[in-house]
Amino acid sequence: MHDTVSRRTVMKSIGAAGAVGLAGCSADGGGSENTISMGILMGVTGGLSEVGPAIRDAAELAVKQVQDADNGFSVDTQFENTETKPSRGVSGAEALINGGYPMICGGLASSVTLQVAENVAIPNQAVMCSPSATSPDVASLEDNDFVYRTPPTDKLQGSLLAQIAAERREKESAAILFLNNAYGNGLSNGFTKTFESEYGGEVLNQVSYSAGRSSYTSQLQNALDGDPETLVIIGYPESGTKIFRNFYENFNRADMDILVPDGLRADDLPGNVGHDMTNVRGTNPSSAGPGIEYFRSAYEEEYGSAPGPFNQQSFDAAAVLMLARAAAGEDDGTAIRDQMRAVTDSGGEAVGPENLGAGVSLAADGNEINYQGVSGPVEFDENGDLASAVYNYFRYTANGTENIEQVEV
Repeated sequence: MHDTVSRRTVMKSIGAAGAVGLAGCSADGGGSENTISMGILMGVTGGLSEVGPAIRDAAELAVKQVQDADNGFSVDTQFENTETKPSRGVSGAEALINGGYPMICGGLASSVTLQVAENVAIPNQAVMCSPSATSPDVASLEDNDFVYRTPPTDKLQGSLLAQIAAERREKESAAILFLNNAYGNGLSNGFTKTFESEYGGEVLNQVSYSAGRSSYTSQLQNALDGDPETLVIIGYPESGTKIFRNFYENFNRADMDILVPDGLRADDLPGNVGHDMTNVRGTNPSSAGPGIEYFRSAYEEEYGSAPGPFNQQSFDAAAVLMLARAAAGEDDGTAIRDQMRAVTDSGGEAVGPENLGAGVSLAADGNEINYQGVSGPVEFDENGDLASAVYNYFRYTANGTENIEQVEV
């Protein structure tokens, strides 16, 4: 079963005779003009269990900003847990469509997002905005402009990791151990192409692995064959914890340079691994928008902890969807889609996390607005991707992570 948490202000019932057919239907909630209906579809268990709950919290913080603004609007949300599995993502998205939700904040994993987009959102004309699906494959979807995302594509991150390996770490050979899904394949191929064609490096081994194994020692052995100068590990914390345990326990390479992408940035990873991880560096999308300090303060006040990876992008995804829905004036996926760029393009009155509730009213009244993201500029290109991005280059410490510098790509 999938987990369902309903925070709905308007109850919708679907009888057996009146159930919504999924194939080709329009996602029209039919609710009040001043009720914004948004589904939240994220993996808070499974491979993203260590970071998923906080990403969901950030989206719900955006909802709270609108709810508490005394602007005449209410927000009707329903949460579906994908368990970081494509099949659960599809069934969760179907539940949201059947519940009358015309837009979805999510998914998280690229593999989940791709399946949900192709099988549910696009056929049903529902808008999706993912805060963390970074696979280049998302950009090539035949989506009729219904799919967006607030993190940069892994095409950029793979190139940046290659640049770090070659220029900052001065390595000439590398190996890659990558999760066998859209996220892992996209990053592995992106790194390899840039490292070899632009920097003259050599990728000795590209070794894939599946989630949920009891040991990854043999995969590590295959990756380390030939003695590469650096190892790139791509995945999520659930499998990453076991991989790093196996690495430190079974290989006398604790000083080897290891690079990781955003999916493996988790402050509690060294504690879970049980080893100093100071040989590990990585990249993740930065949060450099004008509202970042307000967001951090509001997040810490609400949840009692600092925001983590993709939390800022999650707030932005939810905020843009709600602003586009307000501008559209109805719970209709096509109408919302047509406002996604209008509320984020330059020009108009600036809206950020500190005045999001007022921005919803402005958008509903037909005013031009420019949402300025917590994570940085949110301007969508023709594929629904960000036009530019800033990354953190970080390293692991004995107890967590710290940023080294910010890099614009």
